[in-house]
Amino acid sequence: MPQDPVSAARRGERRLGEGHPALAGTHLASYLGNLEARPDDSPRVDRLLLRLDRVVDLRPPKDFVVLGCGPRPQLIKTLIARGHRVVGVEPVPSFVDAANEYLAGATEVRPGAAEALPVESSSQDIILCESVLEHVDSPRAALGEMYRALRPGGIAYLVTTNRLQVNVRGRNGEFNVPFFNWFPRLVRESYVFRHLHHEPDLANYSLRPAVHRFTFAQLCELGRDSGFGQFYSLVDLLSPRDPSIARGSQRRWILGPIQRSPWLRALALTQVGHTIVMLKRPSAP
Repeated sequence: MPQDPVSAARRGERRLGEGHPALAGTHLASYLGNLEARPDDSPRVDRLLLRLDRVVDLRPPKDFVVLGCGPRPQLIKTLIARGHRVVGVEPVPSFVDAANEYLAGATEVRPGAAEALPVESSSQDIILCESVLEHVDSPRAALGEMYRALRPGGIAYLVTTNRLQVNVRGRNGEFNVPFFNWFPRLVRESYVFRHLHHEPDLANYSLRPAVHRFTFAQLCELGRDSGFGQFYSLVDLLSPRDPSIARGSQRRWILGPIQRSPWLRALALTQVGHTIVMLKRPSAP
């Protein structure tokens, strides 16, 4: 007698397409738990604005998009307090609701994805995309959307994973697997499968785990494909007055040679190439 092809499902066994049941139920709680351990965001935002001001004029008010703002967007609240206009974009529905409740009407957090930003073309001055690009389905489509949304002369600020970084803790990105960023791509994909279906704590219960790993050169290539014309690294944004440099004489001494030498700059970018600013040409149509 032929076996019923859906008998396993009827017995209550989980289909692979459903993923692990703990992902949706635990993601928000896990994310908020991580946020509780973070310090106040204001000093970090001030450092960020100081660095970005070396690329474009950031005197308020400017129009910002904070992409992947999360359920408790301190960054948005701080930018508003600095006099800027801000829109948050978040793909996880429960995060959208939590973020709008947290901001209490100060601005709007809209549901959307990096590949389809819910803002008009050429309407934004700055797009902040921190710890997002490694999660998206298509990095190239996401950068194309950022280019579309920015005004000529606008910038996209991205912080993402670094394929080459040597992390002293043996980790890179959100995967709790030592030296994950150094694994061959096929092995990384196998860990992604394991996370989504069997061990959701491998990537902190993320519904969209960090599947992409980049080098600084790859980020520049993706940016050029999308139309961006100029690119700046964290090394380029720093100055001797930056708080992270001013407090150490050795850092002040080495910054100048790194900024002047292409070879030293390239060497530094193997470790800090996860941060990039992409400029939309001022003369762009």
